[in-house]
Amino acid sequence: MDRADERPRGGLTTARGSSGAGPARRTGGSLNAPGSPTGRTGGTPHPPERAPEQPPLHAAIAAGAFEPYLRRCSFPPPPVAVTCAVSGGPDSLALLVLARAAGLEVTAVYVDHGIRPTSAGDADVVAAAAASVDAGFRCETVSVAPGPNLEARARSARYAVLPDGALVGHTADDQAETVLLNLLRGAGLAGVAAMGPTRRRPLLGLRRADTVEVCRLAGLTPLLDESNLDPAIRRNRVRHDLIPLLEQIFERDVTPLLCRHADLAREATEALDAAVADLDPRDCAALAEAPRALARWALRGWITEARGASAGGEQHPPDLAAVDRTLAVALGEARAADVGGGWRVRRSAQRLHLESSAGTPRRLPD
Repeated sequence: MDRADERPRGGLTTARGSSGAGPARRTGGSLNAPGSPTGRTGGTPHPPERAPEQPPLHAAIAAGAFEPYLRRCSFPPPPVAVTCAVSGGPDSLALLVLARAAGLEVTAVYVDHGIRPTSAGDADVVAAAAASVDAGFRCETVSVAPGPNLEARARSARYAVLPDGALVGHTADDQAETVLLNLLRGAGLAGVAAMGPTRRRPLLGLRRADTVEVCRLAGLTPLLDESNLDPAIRRNRVRHDLIPLLEQIFERDVTPLLCRHADLAREATEALDAAVADLDPRDCAALAEAPRALARWALRGWITEARGASAGGEQHPPDLAAVDRTLAVALGEARAADVGGGWRVRRSAQRLHLESSAGTPRRLPD
């Protein structure tokens, strides 16, 4: 997700003599063409031709400038073809640049939500950036109506038009923000584990300042998304207010600490997965006999899988309150409960059943 250290308008900054659309080519005729100064045919001597300078990206790759960043990324080995979601901000532009520097075949996809009046021009900027790194480009248009939860609805619409497995530019700073957001909304241990190091998020080992520097090295000027400064969006308050306050209180950079906390939480979740492997989350009697922590964990996994994937192919677990309501149903303390996302759980014959809001059962295979 691209951030507030962007510049007001983006674009492509090319080196002198470069078209910005690929490696520079030498122009002009042969030095030994008729009439040229060879020392034998006479004529007026001319200074030797100078090859045009390389575009910044190619010069930076040749100099190994991106290697320190690539070592902290998790791109697949070349020559894999990937799709990168590119909004034009520093994080997504750095994703595009580093994917090409890693030797991948890249298609950049810009999703126009129609929310900002500059979105059409922003698509042109992303197209130019893609051309400068010899990547493909396409623009997808979606419609997102004004109203509550605009950010979440725009994200869902964006993922709906991106191909499965599209790469996104989340960084370590995004990870730290997600840890705090999930912790404070009561998401439990899995929420604190935040975003796992999957192939979709190859930049989780980079900081936001790194992506800005990558753009500078590639000669690209990021776009500014004004929504990243909107204090009405909770993530922005965490980024601009809460994290700086924590750093002031503890007199240190807290992002590495929060990311380390996510790594430790992820290790714990893997241990819990193994511990509940043989526990049937629909068997009310088995849930009643199990330790409460394991019963909760088994129910969380069951609900997550039974509800299926959201737009973009990701599965979102229920919050802790929804899990506790489900456990109350299993223990006979309630007949049914809402678990969010238009789903409810009910108990029948000592078994739990998950239903959509329309009453259609949704069960895991036996």
